[in-house]
Amino acid sequence: MFAADGDARAKKNEIKPWQQKMWCIPPDADAEFVCAMENVLEVYKRPYDPERPVVCFDEKSKQLVARWPVPIPAAPGRVECHDYEYVRNGTANLFMLVEPLRVGGTWT
Repeated sequence: MFAADGDARAKKNEIKPWQQKMWCIPPDADAEFVCAMENVLEVYKRPYDPERPVVCFDEKSKQLVARWPVPIPAAPGRVECHDYEYVRNGTANLFMLVEPLRVGGTWT
């Protein structure tokens, strides 16, 4: 039998799979790697210089999917219904560039 929401017998689950730890320095990295990483991190401490801007780059791969079968749209008194199946339409790479030290100003 399952405990209802708010039931005094309910216990919190200690496992939280959506929470993850991420780090940049691998456990087996040597002193040379750590020194190079510290040099990179020092860049973010520099004052803003429009002649030599700090530009950060990131990318993410994203799966492109289409719903199949077509979802049944929401109606008065009924939420949208959709199946767990989907059609895979390949992947896309998303790229982002940002200048984190720039404050205000106009983009040209």
